[in-house]
Amino acid sequence: MYTLLIIVHILTCFFMIATILLQSGKGAEIGAAFGGSSQTVFGSRGPANFLSKLTVACAAVFMVTSLTLAVLAKERTFSSTVIDLNKKESSTPSSSAPSSTDQKPAESAPSESSK
Repeated sequence: MYTLLIIVHILTCFFMIATILLQSGKGAEIGAAFGGSSQTVFGSRGPANFLSKLTVACAAVFMVTSLTLAVLAKERTFSSTVIDLNKKESSTPSSSAPSSTDQKPAESAPSESSK
């Protein structure tokens, strides 16, 4: 569910970027490169209305997926790093672990300077 929502969110991002860039504005944007100036496919004012409505729909889906991902991310309780896993393991006391006061320091290896 979470992975599917991330995929939908990313696709919505790219689709929204495309719809924004295809809109023809006052200057010569990318919409003019694809025939945005003639506007014969959707009528004389059709693409502006169609693309603006499509952009609003993409923005609404983007907002919903963003909020849903934020809620789902808060509910997920997993450790994302090894350090977090070590903290969890050290915080749970185990009865079979020896106490740290019974251990002796490690002895150093014999040096090779005696040869």
